[in-house]
Amino acid sequence: MTKSVADELADLELPVGRGCPFSPPAAYERLREQAPISKVRLASGGEAWWVAGHEEARAVLIDGRFSSDKRKDGFPLFTLDAATLQQLRSQPPLMLGMDGAEHAAARRSVIGEFTVKRLAALRPRIQDIVDHFIDDLLATDQRPVDLVQALSLPVPSLVICEMLGVPYADHDFFQSRTTMMVRRTSLEGRRRAFAELRAYIDDLVTRKESEPGDDLFGRQITRHRQEGTLDHASLVSLAFLLLTAGHETTANMISLGVVGLLSHPKQLALIKGDPGRTPLAVEELLRYFTIADGVTSRLATEDVEIGGVSIKAGEGVIVSMLSANWDPAVFKDPGELDVERGARHHIAFGFGPHQCLGQNLARMELQIVFDTLFRRIPTLRLAAPAEELPFKSDAVIYGVHELPVTW
Repeated sequence: MTKSVADELADLELPVGRGCPFSPPAAYERLREQAPISKVRLASGGEAWWVAGHEEARAVLIDGRFSSDKRKDGFPLFTLDAATLQQLRSQPPLMLGMDGAEHAAARRSVIGEFTVKRLAALRPRIQDIVDHFIDDLLATDQRPVDLVQALSLPVPSLVICEMLGVPYADHDFFQSRTTMMVRRTSLEGRRRAFAELRAYIDDLVTRKESEPGDDLFGRQITRHRQEGTLDHASLVSLAFLLLTAGHETTANMISLGVVGLLSHPKQLALIKGDPGRTPLAVEELLRYFTIADGVTSRLATEDVEIGGVSIKAGEGVIVSMLSANWDPAVFKDPGELDVERGARHHIAFGFGPHQCLGQNLARMELQIVFDTLFRRIPTLRLAAPAEELPFKSDAVIYGVHELPVTW
């Protein structure tokens, strides 16, 4: 017997794991079509509104009546235990958890580091980094090679380390901690990883305050000191956000992008034949995989009507960016990977005032990696069927644990 929407909603518990890289969870399509804004259960207890449609998602993300402050009572966290809440409330909020003028000021203070001009100056160095790791890849006699360890992780890690002035020798430490933090298992392990990484960054900022260099943190320290606005705790929160967000997401998109292109050889042939198509291909891959799904939560601070549904003040809302990016009302045949689609209106980087600060850095890294990898290793292929790869179904940031390739 076919389940009703009500029955399906009763069975749906967020977060929803993904087992297959080439399609969203089975419930998404039906619920988006029949109930694009629905009440769902959270694994941690309680309920929240689940927003699945593209139009509705954008409406929530741009509306100032929805708060991003995770410290507020009722905010839809997946881990609502007392220890987690206490940990959140004891630290200055990350930029992602600020609202209004506070958020605008924090974003304005660092946005200059991500201008087109500054990022363009980074392009030659990013190209050197990518070539270096591909040189190492080609020099090995081992087959197959795990592309996650050989390329996907080290490229964005080294880029963000150099940009922020973090010793690359420490990358194993922060990679292991950020990986634990985005896992959906072992609450105690996630809390411990958070505390250890926060302590590391606190020490790093303290050292940079004594000797600020010509890097993002050094420039922030110098400017705030000159303006008399230097705040150690706030700088630690900024450093924490940029370091944790600056490599995990891009690393997973490199791996999944390679899987997607190798699994669709006609699409790959288009960008091999014309690298000018790569920027559009990157947008389509971002839309298609939408690796950060269900992490964009809000709390209504007033009664709001979205898509004909009344959301009351104090109710939580979770935007499914994956479901929104597969909305056929906006993206025709969303299950087809089409590198010529021109899907720039996807919301894989969010939407509105909290749209990802480093999105253009990520785009540039992805474009350089894909163009360079497939130009230098044109016979690259998966060493195992895509469906058999160990995908991160238990992670907040979707990706792949290992990616064996050969050529």
